[in-house]
Amino acid sequence: MPKITYVSVDKTPQTIDVPLGTSVMRGAVSQGVDGIVALCGGNLQCATCHVYVDPETAAKTVPIGSDEGDMLEYTASPRRPESRLSCQLEVTDALDGLIVHLPEKQR
Repeated sequence: MPKITYVSVDKTPQTIDVPLGTSVMRGAVSQGVDGIVALCGGNLQCATCHVYVDPETAAKTVPIGSDEGDMLEYTASPRRPESRLSCQLEVTDALDGLIVHLPEKQR
């Protein structure tokens, strides 16, 4: 099972096993990672699962789709080049070791 590390605003890392086929968002929500609100439940209708993918692991992710790119305009914390919606990051073996940083606020 791929391991994903979520780094809180205070730099505390939390590494969890996330099942294949789910999303980085769902893995966080199901295991109580604080800092991902996920109001829409992963339907690409809000931006409350915003994360910053660590540049060292960004190559593990697929490119941003146009709908995700549009929705990233509505994040509560500033959008950066490494911004992603964690609901759009489907967990595959390729994501093992992914590190995401949680933004200061989600809404």
